[in-house]
Amino acid sequence: MNNISTIQDKIVSSDLTILAALKKMDEVKAKLLFVFDGDVFDCLLTIGDIQRAIIRNVALTESISTILDRQKVYAKPTDSIDDIREVMFRENFDCMPIVNDRGQIVDILYWADVFQQSPVDSRKKLDLPVVIMAGGKGTRLKPLTNVLPKPLIPVGEKTILEVIMDQFEEIGCRKFYMSVNYKSDMMRFYIDQLEHHYDIEFFEEPKPLGTIGSVSLLKGKITTPFFVTNCDSINEQDYRDVYDYHCDNHNDMTLVTMVKSFKIPYGVIETGEDGLMVDLKEKPEQTYMVNTGVYILNPELIDEIPEGEFFHITDLMTKIRQRNGRVGCFPVSEHAWRDMGEWREYLKMIKVL
Repeated sequence: MNNISTIQDKIVSSDLTILAALKKMDEVKAKLLFVFDGDVFDCLLTIGDIQRAIIRNVALTESISTILDRQKVYAKPTDSIDDIREVMFRENFDCMPIVNDRGQIVDILYWADVFQQSPVDSRKKLDLPVVIMAGGKGTRLKPLTNVLPKPLIPVGEKTILEVIMDQFEEIGCRKFYMSVNYKSDMMRFYIDQLEHHYDIEFFEEPKPLGTIGSVSLLKGKITTPFFVTNCDSINEQDYRDVYDYHCDNHNDMTLVTMVKSFKIPYGVIETGEDGLMVDLKEKPEQTYMVNTGVYILNPELIDEIPEGEFFHITDLMTKIRQRNGRVGCFPVSEHAWRDMGEWREYLKMIKVL
């Protein structure tokens, strides 16, 4: 068995920038890359390595060589299949490079090669409530939302609401609270007809209350950290990673943010006094962290949401920061998040699924 040919599009140089590596992962639809220093295998770079670097505020222009975890364990040609199997199961590795004494990869073992089955999710399941904000009118998707509420818009063979709930159920989250208003009767009827039973408790906004205001109606119902998600985007991130980050950093709130880069197609000139040119940057690239509409909130934050008032999630962030609380940001790559808030993005989404 020799799987080396399967990694050719995932090989990168150790002098690649972090941003370029993130884009490469999106391009090849992979969550790890094989880093080489010349002809010698250096290390595996995972999406987790990049996310931890961004959280540490490492510049995306830095080389990936500065963030590699060289403590990762790789197999040797002399290792038995039982030893390799034990390491892969313990570390939950999807693949294991076999590296000889000269630093050359002589083979790649994938999970199916070793276990003769699909990868097993050995991580602990979460049992946290999920609040779905599903009361909006979806005005940017008219005329489709004149007929259907946005959560019932199809993406593939399911509605986006089902896709979102299925993702949370996969990691152990079973209890859903759904904030509804626009066409709520249609949503209740549709969910009642599904073969799969979701544990959903609906709560209705008496009037539009903003992006988080209706959560004040849940006072006394939620006593653990909980997820809040919009109903117009899909995120490929395993939210257990977000929860681990939230707990490890003692955050009051954690946002899932997307790394979005824009390349300006012109030479950008910086000027100083008297209009004199100070600097010229040819087609610079700007990178931003964009809010994806998925959050983890500590339960006590519900008490900080005013009852019956229009209140946005950004207002809650401001309140937390004003009292020196912690609002953390967990980054995902650009193509790990797909939005359908407007027609152009919706059309992109259904082409992907």
